[in-house]
Amino acid sequence: MARYRGPKSKISRKFGEPIMGPSKALQKKAYPPGQHGKGRRKKQSEYAIQLQAKQKVKYIYGVLERQFANLFDKAAGKQGITGENLLKFLEARLDNTVYRLGIAPTRRAARQLVIHKHITVNGEVANVPSYSLKPGDIVGVREKSKSLEVVTESLMSNSKRFNWLEWDSTMMAGKFLSYPERDQIPEKVQEQLIVELYSK
Repeated sequence: MARYRGPKSKISRKFGEPIMGPSKALQKKAYPPGQHGKGRRKKQSEYAIQLQAKQKVKYIYGVLERQFANLFDKAAGKQGITGENLLKFLEARLDNTVYRLGIAPTRRAARQLVIHKHITVNGEVANVPSYSLKPGDIVGVREKSKSLEVVTESLMSNSKRFNWLEWDSTMMAGKFLSYPERDQIPEKVQEQLIVELYSK
């Protein structure tokens, strides 16, 4: 299963925010990584800014290049604003929804829970993190996995709730009500720059 396995704090420092989970490195070293991190930064080209916007989204959602390109093509072929469609499809991924519901503390942990068959979709075990949910789908924790420490601790510490998801704590399951609107997605991303990059 291919995914980014490099240093997480380096990526957080590159973008100046904890996009791959909480990082102490951001407080200790509030400047970009590398030997020129503290030096004068030359002005970035338009292409560099657009590429950085794309890389940021890829790192946030844990998607590799080919998957991302396929999702962009799907978003471009759908009615509506391409950039917003792209974010909606990313939010509808199974691993992201497991994270949003609070079943896992991070997207990486959510991905692991899915791969290890701890998560169900509509009562059936699902082990594909990129599985695309549709409105009405029920995402739950497998019966024998409900006592997992990582799951119980994450649910206890999670206080965030999202309008497009409905959580039932007694069943330990959530419903994907609809695709989220752009203003409901909290991530600070500039999806328009990604559209401009792909339209070149």
